[in-house]
Amino acid sequence: MTLSIGDAAPDFTLKNQHGEDVTLSSFRGDKNVVLVFFPFAFSGICTGELCEIRDNLGDFETEHAEVLAISCDHFFSNRAFADRDGYTFSILSDFWPHGDVSRAYGTFNDGAGAPNRGAFVIDREGTLRWQVVNGIGDARNLADYRAALADLA
Repeated sequence: MTLSIGDAAPDFTLKNQHGEDVTLSSFRGDKNVVLVFFPFAFSGICTGELCEIRDNLGDFETEHAEVLAISCDHFFSNRAFADRDGYTFSILSDFWPHGDVSRAYGTFNDGAGAPNRGAFVIDREGTLRWQVVNGIGDARNLADYRAALADLA
């Protein structure tokens, strides 16, 4: 499935690293959402990207925006990953049914059994406003997220 700018973002409910359900549509009317799909907890590029978000979280998590990172790892693995590296934003588990949300956003990599590096900015109305999908080995640029959120401000 391929999403286009202006499409309604596919809704979902996934467990965060604390085992709590997080539903995308719960942010409607309140906050923009930055979805960050990452392939594997504890891997080098994923750790680097999420640490960069952590270190610049004030640019992303505000009264107007929320960060939701998504992998196909189990929420217990995501908890250990978040605890180790001090991630306070939600790390969501697309573990079961395996990769359903990643597939809905067009990021699932069948060969790896994990999402590619997809990033999506969804506005307060639930509409896709920006996206980029990189391969598993290709890190994303933090400045691109900032620019996309600035356009919504």
